[in-house]
Amino acid sequence: MNRPIRILMAKPGLDGHDRGIKILARAYRDAGMEVIYLGLRQTPNMIVRAGIQEDVDVIAISVLSGAHMTIFPKILELLSNEGVNDILLTGGGIIPQKDMDELEKIGTGKLFGPGTPVRESLEYIISWVEKNRTL
Repeated sequence: MNRPIRILMAKPGLDGHDRGIKILARAYRDAGMEVIYLGLRQTPNMIVRAGIQEDVDVIAISVLSGAHMTIFPKILELLSNEGVNDILLTGGGIIPQKDMDELEKIGTGKLFGPGTPVRESLEYIISWVEKNRTL
């Protein structure tokens, strides 16, 4: 690849539990990705605007609040409204499998639950970017 994978990571909503996303951010950075961590209390609009402005390959969000069925579709809608179709939206959190399946059907990338090995999400992101990056 010509440049490192650029990944924007954020915690939308009022959920203040950020230990997991910080561990992932460090692991992705250590794997050679350029990580932009927006932090806590981000809105879908703030996340999409930053992702576009920073020209990221991936937006990864962590949702532990139960708002995943609102937040992921809203981010997809905002990306679509901006004509963006080359950014992977992925993430994880406390998300029931049936909801993960439904979100993937509407365009969200693979989602990861608690206890997923870091390597699994890392390999998924690298594979997706290698197949889908537009130069």
